[in-house]
Amino acid sequence: MDGPGESDESDELDHLDPLGPVRDPHEPGCDVYLTGTVFLDIIFTGLDSAPVRGTESWARGMGSSPGGVANMATALARLGLRTSLAAAFGDDHYGEYCWDALEQGEGIDLAMSRTIPGWHSPVTVSMAYEGERTMVSHGHEAPPPAGSGAVPRCPPKARAAVASLAAGPGEPWIAEAARRGSRIFADVGWDETGRWDLGALTDLEHCEAFLPNAGEAMRYTRTECPRAAARALAERVPVAVVTMGSEGSYAVDSRTGETAEVPAITVDALDPTGAGDVYVAGFVTGSLAGWPLADRLAFAGLTAALSVQEFGGSLSAPGWPEVAHWWRAAPNPLRERYGFLDALVPPGATPSPRRRAVPTIGFKHPV
Repeated sequence: MDGPGESDESDELDHLDPLGPVRDPHEPGCDVYLTGTVFLDIIFTGLDSAPVRGTESWARGMGSSPGGVANMATALARLGLRTSLAAAFGDDHYGEYCWDALEQGEGIDLAMSRTIPGWHSPVTVSMAYEGERTMVSHGHEAPPPAGSGAVPRCPPKARAAVASLAAGPGEPWIAEAARRGSRIFADVGWDETGRWDLGALTDLEHCEAFLPNAGEAMRYTRTECPRAAARALAERVPVAVVTMGSEGSYAVDSRTGETAEVPAITVDALDPTGAGDVYVAGFVTGSLAGWPLADRLAFAGLTAALSVQEFGGSLSAPGWPEVAHWWRAAPNPLRERYGFLDALVPPGATPSPRRRAVPTIGFKHPV
C-alpha cells in the first residue's frame, strides 16, 4: 500500500462504459453529479490493537487519499460513469494533492469545484485494526462564495445525482436537480439526535432510491426486521434498498411490486472505510444501465466486497480491472448469480491492477 499500483490495464477494461448500450447523444454528458466535503484521509494500517492512552503505537503501513465525498466520486468514476463533483478545496498542499488525485488521477470533472484562499483542508486520520476503524477528524466549514450559497443552486444537467440526506428543510440543489430530470439516489447518516424521524428527511420526496443500512432503516421505520423496514420505506420512495452487512441486501421496487434479495460475498475484510459509498456507486451504475433489480444488488455487493479487501476509502474503490479479475476466478456457486458480468467484461481482456492515486504525499517523482 506504500506505493502506487500498476498502470498498464488493458484498454478495453480501462475504458469500459457500462452505459454504452443506453447512451443517447441528446442526453446529458454528465452521468452523476454530487457535492459535499472533501477530506484528506490519512490511514494507518497494520495496528495489532487500538492505541492506548499514554503510549506510542507504530503502524506497519499507511496511505493518504482524498476522502469524504471523494470516496463516492472516485467509486463512480472508476466504474466508468462521467462524474461531476462540486466541492471546496483548501489552498494548501493537501488541497492541491486531493484536487490532482481526483481530476488527473480519476478523471472527475471539477469544473464546479473551487479552491478557497486561506482555508485549510479538512483532515481525517483513520486507524484500521481488527476489521474495524477509529477516526479522528479536524476541519472548519468552508466559507461560501460571495453572493451565493455554499453549493451551486443550479447543478449541471445529469442523468443522476447522489445525495446524503439529513433532517431539516432540505437542500435546494436536490430539488433543482430532480426538477431538471436527474434521478436522485440517497443514503443517510446516523441520527445523533436519536429522533429517527423519517418525515424530517424532507428531500426523500425527490428521491428515486433510498439506501440506508439495516440499523438506520429499522430505526426510521420502527420495525424489527430489515425486510419489513424496506417494505415500509417503499411506501415513501420508489426503490428502497436496505443493506444488511454479512447478510447481503434486500430491496423493494414499489412501482412494480418487485422484491429482490442477494446474499453478501464472503471475503476477508481489512478495512470497511468507504464500503457504503462503493455499494451506492455500484447500485447507481446498474440502475442507469437499466439492469434488473437483483443484478443491481449483486453488483453493488460485489463492488463493496472488493473494496473492503483493501485499505483506505477512495484508494480501495474497485474499477473494472478488479471486477474482471474477480469474475475470471469466481467460484462455481456464484457463476450463475453473477452471470450478467459475461456481457460486461470483454472476452479475452487481461485484467491487471488498476492505477490508483499515489497514497503517500510528498514524492517529487513517481515511485
